[in-house]
Amino acid sequence: MRRRSIHFVPGGNDRMFEKALGLPADALILDLEDSVTPETKSAARDAVCDWLREADFGGRQKLVRVNPLASSWGETDISASVACAPDGLVVPKVTEASDIESVDGLVAEQEQRSGLAPGSVKLLLIGTETPGSAFRLQEIAAHPRVDALTWGSEDLSAELGASAIRDASGEYLEVFSLVRSLALLAAAAAGKQPIDTIYADIRDLKGFREDCRRAAAMGFTGKLTIHPDQIEIVNEMFTPSPAEVAEAGELLAAAEEHRRQGRIAFRFKGQMVDVPHLKRARRILARAGVQTED
Repeated sequence: MRRRSIHFVPGGNDRMFEKALGLPADALILDLEDSVTPETKSAARDAVCDWLREADFGGRQKLVRVNPLASSWGETDISASVACAPDGLVVPKVTEASDIESVDGLVAEQEQRSGLAPGSVKLLLIGTETPGSAFRLQEIAAHPRVDALTWGSEDLSAELGASAIRDASGEYLEVFSLVRSLALLAAAAAGKQPIDTIYADIRDLKGFREDCRRAAAMGFTGKLTIHPDQIEIVNEMFTPSPAEVAEAGELLAAAEEHRRQGRIAFRFKGQMVDVPHLKRARRILARAGVQTED
């Protein structure tokens, strides 16, 4: 399925959950970590399990953000959530590949207990929330249970002691821009979906739209959202426009004609194009849900 907008819902908040079921998000993250106080972790976990078992998600992907495995709640979060058959877990505070091996072992054990197909519960990793993880993103993303990688600007900022994440013009400061790029590269190298992080200023929809535009232009294919007003913007910005789809189709059709004549590089709308351009066109069509032949 397309997974453009991935929306956070605080665990245990029934009102916000009911509202989320009517939103146009592609996926919902039922959050047990940052939006839940220590005193209500257990109750929130029970509520999330009830949602997974009883609610109609209307085709939306069901994800649960668990607490870090090193916390006193992480292992219980994983076991309880997997028993309720979510589509995946969102795993925070990942520092190295051994963290994923540990999570994978717990998930596999619970899959077996619950009669789920092995490997059916996927992992969406939040890399870069600690400084050291930025240097291990590729090996972290390579694990076979992982199907997506995102990055965390807010937690990283706190770890660094940074006083800001963006400059006065709204652009990321250099270290955060670097980490964003590293996350994208690691996801692409491992063949996993690259998902851009949140945009914290929920009032600044103009800035949010530009942030989405830049992320999509870089190669991210989805974005985390924290407010309902952000979701439709994400869906729009991470969906190829009709003009892009039409041009990609024209390019591939022209390429097929030139291929029959023994040429792979040719002139198209004033530019010389070859294999990388064809690959980009196929990806545009794939993001639009159009199947093509290689």
